[in-house]
Amino acid sequence: MNEIIDIDDSYSPSEGEPFMNPRQQVYFRRRLLAWRRDILKESQSTVETLQSDTHNVPDLTDRASEETDRALELRTRDRQRKLISKIDSALRRLDEGEYGYCEATGEPIGIRRLIARPTATLSLAAQEAHERREKVYRDD
Repeated sequence: MNEIIDIDDSYSPSEGEPFMNPRQQVYFRRRLLAWRRDILKESQSTVETLQSDTHNVPDLTDRASEETDRALELRTRDRQRKLISKIDSALRRLDEGEYGYCEATGEPIGIRRLIARPTATLSLAAQEAHERREKVYRDD
C-alpha cells in the first residue's frame, strides 16, 4: 500500500475517523520529520556557537557563568539527541504499521495522546501503570 496520500496543512486527526488511516499516518510522519529537522537545525547552531565562542574570559565569575551556560546547552543537546532516537523509532514504527499502538497492550494509544506526544509508545493507562510500578520499585 504505497499509494501517495496528499493532505493539506490544515488537516488535524480526530477521534471520529478510523485509527491510523493513511491521512493520519501522513500527518504524524510529517510532524515527526519536521520535529527532527528542527532539532537538528538547533543542534547545528549550538555547534557553530560553541566553536566560535571559544575565547578566554579573564574574569573568574564570567568564565564560570559561561562554562555553566555551555554545560546546560550540552545537556539540552544530549536530551535532544535521545529525543531524535525516539523520533527515529516512531518513524520506524510508522513504516512497520505499528505506530500508534501500545507496546504493552496492542491497543490504540489514542489520537489526542499522539498529538500531545508523537513519540508515545504506551497508552495512557499503560503509561500510568508503568509509572506506578516504577515508583513502587524506587520506594523499596
